[in-house]
Amino acid sequence: MKKRLIASAVCLLLISTPVRPAETAAVLPILEIVKAVTKKVIKAIDLRIQRLQNKTIWLQNAQKKVENVLSKLKLDEISDWTQKQKELYKGYYEELAKVKSIITYYQRIKDVTKKQTRLVHEYERAWNLFKKDAHFKESEIQYMERVYSGILEESLKNIDQIFLILDSFSTQMSDLKRLEIINRAADQINANYDDLMLFNRQNIMLSLQRAKTEADANQVKEFYGIPQ
Repeated sequence: MKKRLIASAVCLLLISTPVRPAETAAVLPILEIVKAVTKKVIKAIDLRIQRLQNKTIWLQNAQKKVENVLSKLKLDEISDWTQKQKELYKGYYEELAKVKSIITYYQRIKDVTKKQTRLVHEYERAWNLFKKDAHFKESEIQYMERVYSGILEESLKNIDQIFLILDSFSTQMSDLKRLEIINRAADQINANYDDLMLFNRQNIMLSLQRAKTEADANQVKEFYGIPQ
């Protein structure tokens, strides 16, 4: 459905008058929001990962000390080992496994957020070029702006899901539910990214179709970094 909508958007551009004076359009207001929120998420994840890694080191050292004590005990002494010490060792082991699991979740969330960052970079690169392309009318640039705004707004909703996951570590959310949210956010951001790239490619092809001469077409290819 989304691909049909984007294809329809480009079709609307095709029936428009092909030439417009070169001028600079405003930066999409939502862009700065998306960039700020994405940066905030990455910073929060990095901070949490650092804290957990420090905790992992502490737990590993504590666990090693207990293991060293165990290795020095004789069999009859091990059997007399206090219940408190056994629970302490078990607690270190379980906490370490839990911390490592959370770090894995955070790394997965960070990967998803990096895709969001790529989406923003690809948007900015293409948008800055399309605004300068004289093959498009101003009304067409405004239409592109609306399409891009829609894609960015959808991606912002996915970042909200990531914040929900980050908050989930202080609640009783199950690992299964947490993983479900992460996967859903990843799938949606991938879809947003694919929509953006498809729209960019179709607009570039439209500019090429409007080139009146071979020299003009070569200039378009050079402008968008297309191998000739």
